[in-house]
Amino acid sequence: MRQMYLVALLLAATHATADESAIKLKEAPGADAVRANCAACHSLDYPIANSGFLDAKGWDGVVTKMVKTFGAPIDAADARTIVDYLSKNYGR
Repeated sequence: MRQMYLVALLLAATHATADESAIKLKEAPGADAVRANCAACHSLDYPIANSGFLDAKGWDGVVTKMVKTFGAPIDAADARTIVDYLSKNYGR
């Protein structure tokens, strides 16, 4: 019983971390803005996973939601850069 308690305690004390360095965005103007702003809150695989579903209007809606609903601290200029980058490189 004591061993199970120690194992449970050790598991609770550790956490898993994603290796974000393995996720490679397409290199193009705006990629740095995506890395600097988006990766602060979620994985960079989000654009890759959604690339088949979102067009320019869809990416604009996603970035707007991140700012207005979730409070992402992205200024208007960076938001436009991010939308342009995502639309051109991960838009359908």
